[in-house]
Amino acid sequence: MSIKIYNTLSRSKETFTPIEEGKVKMYVCGPTVYNYIHIGNARPAIVFDTVRRYFEYRGYEVKYVLNFTDVDDKLIKAANELGEEVPQIANRFIQAYKEDVGALGVQEAVHHPRVTENMEEIISFIQGLIDKGHAYASEGDVYFRTRSFDGYGKLSHQSIDELRTGARIEVGEKKEDPLDFTLWKEAKDGEIAWESPWGKGRPGWHIECSAMAKKYLGDTIDIHAGGQDLTFPHHENEIAQSEANNGSSFARYWMHNGYINIDNEKMSKSLGNFVLAHDLVKKHDPQVIRFFMLSVQYRHPINFSDELLEGAKSSFDRIKNAYENLKYRMNSSVSLTNDNEKWLNEIDQHKQRFIKEMDDDFNTANAISVLFDLTKSINLYLQADQTHTDVLQVFARTLEELINVLGLEISQEAELLDEEIDALIEERKQARKDRNFARADEIRDELKARHIILEDTSQGTRWKRG
Repeated sequence: MSIKIYNTLSRSKETFTPIEEGKVKMYVCGPTVYNYIHIGNARPAIVFDTVRRYFEYRGYEVKYVLNFTDVDDKLIKAANELGEEVPQIANRFIQAYKEDVGALGVQEAVHHPRVTENMEEIISFIQGLIDKGHAYASEGDVYFRTRSFDGYGKLSHQSIDELRTGARIEVGEKKEDPLDFTLWKEAKDGEIAWESPWGKGRPGWHIECSAMAKKYLGDTIDIHAGGQDLTFPHHENEIAQSEANNGSSFARYWMHNGYINIDNEKMSKSLGNFVLAHDLVKKHDPQVIRFFMLSVQYRHPINFSDELLEGAKSSFDRIKNAYENLKYRMNSSVSLTNDNEKWLNEIDQHKQRFIKEMDDDFNTANAISVLFDLTKSINLYLQADQTHTDVLQVFARTLEELINVLGLEISQEAELLDEEIDALIEERKQARKDRNFARADEIRDELKARHIILEDTSQGTRWKRG
C-alpha cells in the first residue's frame, strides 16, 4: 500500500513519493505570535502533527519544520499598545503556543525557526532575487516582480490577468506593478529594524518562509502545509520567490486544511466569534478537542460548538471505556477458548482498514470509524463467558497503537488517581460486599465532589472524570 495526498497544486490525489527514500521534509506555516492562538490556528497544528505521526508510523523519518513569525505589523502594533518590546511579546506568546498545542498532543517540531533569528538568510535570499532580476529596490523597500515569474497563479489556479483585476498600489508603496509584493519594508521611526543593503527595515511576510525552508530543508521539499486561507497570496508568493531564486521546484505536495465555523458561521475576529485555544483547553479535556478536530477529514470545513464537543466526548468515552474493560478483564481469571484465531484475524482486519483509510489522504474521520468498529468487537468479545489473555492483550495493544497514531491517549486517566482516591474506591467495594450501603453511598458522594464519577458495570466498578 502507498500513501496518497490531495495536492492543492494539481487538485488531485497523488501517490506520495519522497525526494529521499524513507524520509519526509515537511514545512508547516506557524503562527504570528502577537496573541494567543484561536482554534482556527489549532486545527492545522493538530492536523499536520497527525500527518507527521502517521508518516512515522509507516516508517518514515520526518524532518518537521514549523516557523514562528516573531516580527511584523501586528507585533509592532501590540508592542506599542502594551508599552513592551516586540521580542518580549513574541517570547511570551511562543511559550503560550507551545503550552496550548502541547496540551492538545502536538509534538515539538524538529526546528522552530524564528524570523528574527534568520535575518542574514532572509537578506541574502532577497539579494539573490535582485541579482536575478526578479526583485527591485525602491526608496528603501524591496518588491518582487511578479510578472517575471511565469508560473505565478499555479497554486491558486488563477491567471495573471485574473489576479491583475482588482490589484492596486496602496498609499506609500513604490511598486512598478500593482501585482508586485513586498520583500523588505523600510523602517518607520521607532520601529524594530535591521541593517540591510537597502537601508534599515524588516522583512515582508512571505519571504521568511522561503528563506527558512531553504535553510532547514533545502531548495526542494516534500510537503508544504498550512491553513486554506494561506493558499493565496502567501503560498503563491512563496512558490514565486523560491522557484525564481532556487531555479527548482519548491514543494512537491501542497496540503491545506479547511476552515472552522462557529455555530455554522465562519469564524472571524471581525464577527467576534473566535475561540482562543488557550481558553478552550481549560474548559474542555484537550484530548476530546483533538478527537473532535480529527473527526472530520482535514480538507473539509468543521463546525464547532460546545454541544458538538460534548458529543465528541461521549464518542471518545466509548473507546476509552472499551479499553478500560479490557484492562479490567485481564486482571481476572481467563480460560482458553477455541476461536482465538478468528478473533485475532478480526483484530488484524480492523488494523488493515485503519491503515487503508489513513493511506487515503490521512482520512482521520474514516479511521475513527474503524476504531468504533474495533470497539464493538472488543465489547462483543468481552460478553463471552470465556476469554483468553492473548486475545485481550492483542485487542489492547492494537487499540493503543492505532489511537496513538492519532496523537490520542486512552490510558492516561488511570495515572491521575492518587492513593487517597484509590483507597476510597477499594473501601467502597468492600462496603458493598459487607452490605454497608450507607458507607458505600457516602464514598460515592465524596468522590463525586472530587469530580470522580463511579460506574458499577458487569466488568466491575469503573470511574471517570465528571
